[in-house]
Amino acid sequence: MLHTISDSEIHRIQLTFLTALRWAALAAQVLAIFLVDRVMGIELPIAPLMALTAFSALTNLALMAWHRRGGLVDERLLASVLVLDVLLLTALLYVTGGPFNPFSFLYLVQITLATVLLGTRWTWAIAALSSLCSALLFVQHVWLNPDWQDESDPHVHHMKLHLYGMWVAFVVAAVFIVYFVTRIRNSLEQREVELRHAREQMLRSERLAALATLAAGAAHELATPLSTIAVVATELQTLLAEQGADVDVLDDARLIRTEVQRCREILASMAADLGQSTGEPLSPQTVAHLLDEVLAPLLRLGEVETRVPTDVADMLVHVPERATVQALRGIVKNALQAQPATHAVVVSARRAQGKLLLDIVDHGAGMSADVLARAGEPFFTTKAPGDGMGLGLFLARAVIEGADGVLELTSTPGHGTTARITLPATIGRVAH
Repeated sequence: MLHTISDSEIHRIQLTFLTALRWAALAAQVLAIFLVDRVMGIELPIAPLMALTAFSALTNLALMAWHRRGGLVDERLLASVLVLDVLLLTALLYVTGGPFNPFSFLYLVQITLATVLLGTRWTWAIAALSSLCSALLFVQHVWLNPDWQDESDPHVHHMKLHLYGMWVAFVVAAVFIVYFVTRIRNSLEQREVELRHAREQMLRSERLAALATLAAGAAHELATPLSTIAVVATELQTLLAEQGADVDVLDDARLIRTEVQRCREILASMAADLGQSTGEPLSPQTVAHLLDEVLAPLLRLGEVETRVPTDVADMLVHVPERATVQALRGIVKNALQAQPATHAVVVSARRAQGKLLLDIVDHGAGMSADVLARAGEPFFTTKAPGDGMGLGLFLARAVIEGADGVLELTSTPGHGTTARITLPATIGRVAH
């Protein structure tokens, strides 16, 4: 099974990156304050600047401590940090000249970080907040040079017009960054999901082919020794009967024949089922016909309630008929075996966006998260020895996905299990 990193692990990696970046930004802020105040000779409000820098450092230490203690790290926490950084940047710019401060372009850094770390909605929210804070600096800020307040000075007037234009350019750049980067990121994520699904299907197909080869080889190689054992057991039973052997001894000889025959049937069934799953062509079948074939032999095992509207019953699905019937029958049989006698297994079908949604629901004990994660693995079963080989769900998923369908299992301990099969479907009828 392919390992996929969880969202929680991704957010923790992102928080580690973000805290390191904030330390670098703090170092750059301190260096810039020193150079501007001491080297360039521009008088800055040192006390407010140091207070804001110290507050930012304290929040970073708090984030690192939260991360080390194993606290919850999710998208909301990352978004809150970026919102805080936008507000801190606004406060820094407020006391250092507002829009006249050349470092006001750093809003774009926060927006770009948001496109990398956050979802689309949060990213647009950060972009909107940055644009609003940048605009408010035009309304109110601390003037570092009182001469810049003289509106009658044509140079000041032209500078303000230039800054207004820069703000418009900033907003346009922010919109372009958010729109195109999020589009690219979402496309890459979708492509990664498709590639992961393709790899999983490839691995499942390889497993299926290996199992088919193993089953066919085992059936071929064991056929002769099993037949020999069966013949010898028959002769032994006849000889013991002629010699008047004890009944228990005769029963043991009969048991040998029975178990040998069972072994042969299991091997033959595995070879046939696996071969059928990998080689049977697709053919159009109505939902009603498939369900009739699936449920007819199972009604003796327990009650099954079907909920299939007429228009859905007439829908066509293109599937390998025999393999699909066996796959669905295995799922329904599992549900019946898990089902208390006082309840009925519910098989319901509906149409959604050109697809058939088939739900098989039982009210049994359900499965834990660990068991549910392993359900469908080859030879994994929770049944008693001799009651199953652990191939039913594996083969069912292989058959359904081979017809461009999806098998999903959901289960809650104490509340039963739902198997949902999604298949492409069309409207029509097929004569049988």
